[in-house]
Amino acid sequence: MDQKPTRFEALKLVVEAYGSQEATADAFGVAQSTVSRWLSQSKQLPVEYVLQAELDTEISRHWLRPDIYPVDHARPPVRFLGVDRAISRVSFNRDEILKRAQA
Repeated sequence: MDQKPTRFEALKLVVEAYGSQEATADAFGVAQSTVSRWLSQSKQLPVEYVLQAELDTEISRHWLRPDIYPVDHARPPVRFLGVDRAISRVSFNRDEILKRAQA
């Protein structure tokens, strides 16, 4: 698939991957009528089943619920680069500062 499917198309792919609405219902521990309701009314997989569906069918959580699992993450501002990677632009090692001062 060249472009990402809609939530409804992704839900239909999940049902196809399981083989039927009944098999999908069994996998999630719900009634077949519940799966039918997802297809006819909500047209998306409820959040609590997304990760299980991804694990079982390899259909991306980003396709199933892009509102909960967005693909695009905004880049952090430059001032935050390295903060979570333990990269410091300023040395907080006092020993290193003292050695530089003595040199």
